[in-house]
Amino acid sequence: MLSIIIVNYNVRYFIEACLHSVEKACKNIEAEIFVVDNASTDDSKLVLPTLFPKVHFIWNEVNLGFSKANNLAIKKAIGQYILFLNPDTIVPEDCFEKCLSFFSKHHDAGALGVHMIDGNGNFHKESKRSFPAPAVSFYKMIGLSNLFPKSKLFASYYAGHLPENKTASVEVLSGAFMMISKKIMDRVKGFDEDYFMYAEDIDLSYRVKKTGFKNYYYAETSIIHFKGESTKKTDAEYVQNFYGAMKLFVQKHYRQENFIKNAMMISIATAQFFANSKRRINNIWKNKSFPFNESKQGKSIIIAANNETFNQMLHVIKYAKNKLLISGRIKINDQDIDPASTTLQELNDYFSKNQTDFILFCEGNKNLSFLEIIEALKSHPKKSTCLFNLNNQPFIFGNNFIIAENMEEVATID
Repeated sequence: MLSIIIVNYNVRYFIEACLHSVEKACKNIEAEIFVVDNASTDDSKLVLPTLFPKVHFIWNEVNLGFSKANNLAIKKAIGQYILFLNPDTIVPEDCFEKCLSFFSKHHDAGALGVHMIDGNGNFHKESKRSFPAPAVSFYKMIGLSNLFPKSKLFASYYAGHLPENKTASVEVLSGAFMMISKKIMDRVKGFDEDYFMYAEDIDLSYRVKKTGFKNYYYAETSIIHFKGESTKKTDAEYVQNFYGAMKLFVQKHYRQENFIKNAMMISIATAQFFANSKRRINNIWKNKSFPFNESKQGKSIIIAANNETFNQMLHVIKYAKNKLLISGRIKINDQDIDPASTTLQELNDYFSKNQTDFILFCEGNKNLSFLEIIEALKSHPKKSTCLFNLNNQPFIFGNNFIIAENMEEVATID
């Protein structure tokens, strides 16, 4: 059995999409799903139990943080394996089966992470990382990791020497998707509750390695992680929490190695200074209407959906604060005989001739599967922002924003 644990905090639309994909991925396996809500102030508690009656919900009265929330569900989990999954993720239908098969064939595997992309198909480099040793952090901070992205020496922070399409043993996995043996989880005694948010995955990866088992980056399946990079890294609270967590990690695991500890603390403090400086600059210049700009020229959107869903999406789109111009429909499969502007296979050619700002991928009955959407994202031309609709629900979402009925403002994820 697989136990899936998701910690939710005010991302109602994203976790709805996540749970929808998770339930489909559990179709052929025995699984249980836990959602631990950290006192969300949106309508998560009102909406989610009705939509997902088979999910086990734990409703906290205060925000306990990531570690404590996960540990609450770990105590109730009975699966042989546990998956820690972010609420702003989408998994393909065959994801869990592939991961569990990998564990059955690799008895040295303690934990497993996967190939992650954002909502536009860009690879998340934090899918595979190294421990933040002084030299590793220094090379990243001064930009050598960007200059030599495939160097084992200079780009080791993101394990740049390892191809993103190749499965390999790595040091650090991302907490956005971390599958781990229950026996190993019991041995390391869960998440360290000294961490409120950030670096818990680094700490857990470190403790898994200390048991003698390996952390594997598994490249044979991909998930979408709608990580709000554009907002989080310019937020003062994010900077304080992230670098505070990194300092805690160093103090815990390098306490006996004064030279390394001091070098890492200096490196972290310097990185925090540059992050705060970048935040101040970005706050001066940022466009508050992201991802839309204030150009008078309307933004255009093309929709990958069957004809019935296409018409339903026209109704949702008209509620967008910045009106979108419908540029056409993408044919979704060979059985789709309705008029269309292009096909998924011909997107590159279409975009070379047409200016289109958004692609809307629709999932559900007679539309695209999650796996088809993810594969389309990985291969589509990165000339437009991707949006998503699930099962004809009355909302559209994507990296950092939501379009929903009666919603006047663009909503961002944490």
